[in-house]
Amino acid sequence: MPLACPTLNEQVANWLNWDKNEKTRGEIQALVDENNEEALKARMSTRLVFGTAGVRSPMQAGFGRLNDLTIIQITHGFARHMINVYGQPKKGVAIGFDGRHNSRRFAELASNVFIRNNIPVYLFSEVSPTPVVSWATIKLECDAGLIITASHNPKEDNGYKAYWSNGAQIIGPHDTEIVRIKEAEPQPRDEYWDLSELKSSPLFHSADVTIDPYFEVEKSLNYTRDINASTPLKFTYSAFHGIGYHYTKRMFAEFGFPASSFISVAEQQEPNPDFPTIPFPNPEEGRKVLTLAIETADRNGSTVILANDPDADRIQMAEKQKNGDWRVFTGNEMGALITWWIWTNWRKANPSVDASKVYILNSAVSSAIVKTIADAEGFKNETTLTGFKWMGNRAEELRAEGNHVILAWEESIGYMPGHTLDKDGVSAAAVFAESPHSFTLKGNLSRINSPEVTKELFSTLRADLKFPTKIGEAEVVSVRDLTIGYDNSKPDNKPVLPLSTSSEMVTFFLKTGSVTTLRASGTEPKIKYYIELITPPGKTQNDLESVISELDQLEKDVVATLLRPQQFGLIPRK
Repeated sequence: MPLACPTLNEQVANWLNWDKNEKTRGEIQALVDENNEEALKARMSTRLVFGTAGVRSPMQAGFGRLNDLTIIQITHGFARHMINVYGQPKKGVAIGFDGRHNSRRFAELASNVFIRNNIPVYLFSEVSPTPVVSWATIKLECDAGLIITASHNPKEDNGYKAYWSNGAQIIGPHDTEIVRIKEAEPQPRDEYWDLSELKSSPLFHSADVTIDPYFEVEKSLNYTRDINASTPLKFTYSAFHGIGYHYTKRMFAEFGFPASSFISVAEQQEPNPDFPTIPFPNPEEGRKVLTLAIETADRNGSTVILANDPDADRIQMAEKQKNGDWRVFTGNEMGALITWWIWTNWRKANPSVDASKVYILNSAVSSAIVKTIADAEGFKNETTLTGFKWMGNRAEELRAEGNHVILAWEESIGYMPGHTLDKDGVSAAAVFAESPHSFTLKGNLSRINSPEVTKELFSTLRADLKFPTKIGEAEVVSVRDLTIGYDNSKPDNKPVLPLSTSSEMVTFFLKTGSVTTLRASGTEPKIKYYIELITPPGKTQNDLESVISELDQLEKDVVATLLRPQQFGLIPRK
């Protein structure tokens, strides 16, 4: 019995003709048999596009989900775009995968598509952290790179993160061209499904040769090896059921830490795609996902916890306080600390370098403390759009001009201190371990139930460009909306930063100097808000209580004025 929608009928027919995976083909056939048009539309009509960290989606059947067929389609677009750019690419693609369901399978299917287009492949033999794939792309001088990962997303999801020849994530025009070709040439060639000759192909190589050089080059970040060797500290580490354990343990050894200082949360040490001991595989969620780490630390006398997310590109830190409580650091606090640590030690090692040619990058939603430090110390701070695809590419541009980019970071616990051009939770873990521990900011989020809620919330916020003029009692002096390209503090209301039409982000600058930003997450159903309270000079420890009270009030005002949770049914993070 045909479906009511002709377009949907055609999509379903194509799927059943093209999909050679019996399981996902059966999923669609079952929905057809049930005449479940709503579910079919949800799976068929969504476009798979590159967001702030690649393509991410649930692993289900359908053109709008990640599965064997859509991995083949995206990779066909990627391969054909590379041929259009390079002629016949000869340097190949570095490919890795995380420990999620289907990740190895997807990586092998992608490898096969490249090889069938006469493009060499360098595939890691086992799971590999995201930053190591970025490094492999650079080290092997590949034309492109790819890792199959959904990072910290729920277990049902997977992802497709692509790099260009510089080792940074793809941006325009590469991302849009890959999608355009994928949609223009959707029917896969039969040979794309045949993996029987993949590993015997002369175009198939191992990327494992880049692992040792990765550790060797990242040792340049190690400034206090002698102190590390005799440290009395014990660090409790969690891989969050991901792939970071063996790499991070080795990085600690490369930094000179004794084996006894590194204590792993055994239950979360090896990859497990079901993430059975944590409610959500994102260490940024804080204490509620660090329960086992805290128990392990208390049992072993650790005073510092370090936790990677499942693909080891992020790092979370917590420190035990004198009263026995655990303090989980925010991404901005960690960013302030690593900014100070990297700059101070890099400067000692490079005293004669012109400071005006040294850069630390951070994103538009991250703390402005970097600029404060930069102004005082003489180095440069530059702000980019949210996401390491922007920071990685900008870092490469600045280095090509003869500058030194010694760090890039953003508040969502992502840090790029070394030689990769993507955030690196492995090297950052060792850097944080050898640096002192302190620093305060607010960042929070509200979960949302549908994309329509996000769209309506931001639409009402910017309606006719009549943004709120006050947040509580604080006067708004300017607004920057990078979704529509508006900044009323600049000539002609044109912002310096480029537009980001694929994501919602609005920043309010207050007369007090404080700043707040609302941003829709590019990877999860969340609206994040960021508040940086800037107080007048002269405050001391005695003013801490009043400053915290002022920050709490500003947060309440931001939630009430900008988020309007009751109006939009937002659910706050617990």
